[in-house]
Amino acid sequence: MRFRIALVVLFCCSSVRAGDEDDLQTLSRIKEEAVQKSEVMQTLSHLTDVVGPRLTNSPGYRKAAEWARVKLGEWGLEGSRLEPWGEFGRGWQVTRHSLEMTSPRYMKLTAYPKAWTKGTSGIISGKPVLVELRGEEDFKLWKGKLRGAIVMLGDPGDVDVGFEPNATRYTVEQLEELSRAPLKKPAGEKRREEFRKRRAWRSKVRKFLAEQGVAAVLESSRRRRGAVLVGSGGSRDPKEDLGLPCFVVASEQYGMLYRILEKEEPLELRVELETEVFDSDLQGYNVLAELPGSDSELQEEVVMLGAHLDSWHAGTGATDNAAGCAVVMEAVRILSALGGPFRRTVRIALWSGEEQGLLGSKGYVNRHFGDPGEGEITDEYSDFSAYFNLDNGAGRIRGIYLQGNDAVRPIFRDYMEPLEDLGVSTLSIRPTRGTDHLAFDAIGLPGFQFIQDPINYSTVTHHTNLDAYEYVPEEDLRQASAVIAWFVYRTALRDARLPRKKIN
Repeated sequence: MRFRIALVVLFCCSSVRAGDEDDLQTLSRIKEEAVQKSEVMQTLSHLTDVVGPRLTNSPGYRKAAEWARVKLGEWGLEGSRLEPWGEFGRGWQVTRHSLEMTSPRYMKLTAYPKAWTKGTSGIISGKPVLVELRGEEDFKLWKGKLRGAIVMLGDPGDVDVGFEPNATRYTVEQLEELSRAPLKKPAGEKRREEFRKRRAWRSKVRKFLAEQGVAAVLESSRRRRGAVLVGSGGSRDPKEDLGLPCFVVASEQYGMLYRILEKEEPLELRVELETEVFDSDLQGYNVLAELPGSDSELQEEVVMLGAHLDSWHAGTGATDNAAGCAVVMEAVRILSALGGPFRRTVRIALWSGEEQGLLGSKGYVNRHFGDPGEGEITDEYSDFSAYFNLDNGAGRIRGIYLQGNDAVRPIFRDYMEPLEDLGVSTLSIRPTRGTDHLAFDAIGLPGFQFIQDPINYSTVTHHTNLDAYEYVPEEDLRQASAVIAWFVYRTALRDARLPRKKIN
């Protein structure tokens, strides 16, 4: 009897080791495919160099989405499609823009128009008017004085000489800090409230300037070193008017214009802006495709990975977020090249409308999974295993945020153990915000964002004209592709789905 028990124990242990060995062999193949046969930079180059900016519902976004749909099909994924998630609004793009100083000397200025603004109907020339609007009482000072004016809105702010490096990687100490549970309540709600107040104030300012008949508006970039941070200056709602022609100017050049005005020197500007809107199809579309599961009992369950395909328009959206799209596309290319089998279905999603509030992922989650808070869930909700997201720049993966779900800690620790040579070691219980995993997390589905080296994301590229291919390290994307492929592979082969948090 004792001998039979020993044989059973030995068989079980041998089976576990054999399974581990099979998995590690697969990991070796994943790494080899990610390094020796990588297509990640070709994907990145097409999305950035060939397609360029991908503002949701613009021709650039539609072109990128269609290209990705075809490419995923070529790599062997099934059901590659553009799937509508709800109404987004009109598309918009720039066809021509120029801002020049013509006096006291000539200078071409680095400036980019805000999205969903209208054109100038030709060239506008004149001396700009410096307008400070800090509160509603300032509206009275300028009422009736700005018709036809080129308005410089506000001062240039303090100059940051820039002693800190542009690009950094996480230090050991910083990763250790991330791995520790926070001992104080996060200030997220306070920051969100401050953001809502700023947005409401900007809306009031835009409305006032439009009522005063302003011809064009110039604002200073909130970044330095020639980086121009650009977002929206109008509404995508086709029932509303576009915003005033509004340019964001490189802070160093805006400061120059400001000082010339202070000196009462003659200052003349020449402004031109042409834009185009697209309102024949107001629906937003995500890109989706699958690698079907092979287990008859588990193939209806889904493991997802994704990134947002849309971008802002001043740069080519390389680090935000063509890099993330290139990585998750590369991850499924690798998994497809391995040939499976995957017990669960693996589904990739490339989201639209992320920059306007995670709209594509929220629309997808609402349509496919329902809302448990309202007592409405679908069959897909029960069959969902996990979602893995990449959207914090182009840095290599150093770990993963657990999003407050401690039950997945031992599972992900097991995933990461053989990735130590790739620098992946950190588990953070802290939730991270601002990207598409939140749509899943909000309804109790396991959704995770990876911890990435910051590189120059927040200092240079994020939403700026400098968000370009040159700021993406190839080695980092290859590493991230292997890591995500491994996480998805392991999750697709587990006996059980990943554990879920309770919804508050």
